[in-house]
Amino acid sequence: MSPSPASSSDPVQEFFSIGEVCELTNLKPHVLRYWESQFRFLSPAKNRSGNRVYQRREVDLIMLVKHLLYDDKYTIEGARQKVEHHRKSGDLKTVARGALGVQALESLETDLKELASLLSVDDGAAD
Repeated sequence: MSPSPASSSDPVQEFFSIGEVCELTNLKPHVLRYWESQFRFLSPAKNRSGNRVYQRREVDLIMLVKHLLYDDKYTIEGARQKVEHHRKSGDLKTVARGALGVQALESLETDLKELASLLSVDDGAAD
């Protein structure tokens, strides 16, 4: 039995490089840099080397923006207004975490479909 990916004794990562954020969100670096210019709440700090350092909160917001733009088909301005609405109503953190959950489920669904496809190919070879 393999260990769980995040057991309670593992430290929670709080800071991410742009490469790690790209991997987590399945976005290209130029998209993240563009979104920084369009969404004032996306402003990662920079380390001594000048590299972007994203906080967990910013990764959650990136996932929310991605969901609004790609899934709900909002424009940049519409997504900006929607995020502002959530911020004013006090549910931004909850909604952002929910978008992360949606992304995780979509990724899991894709993985399961690929696995089912591989298994069906294997079944055909066994006949």
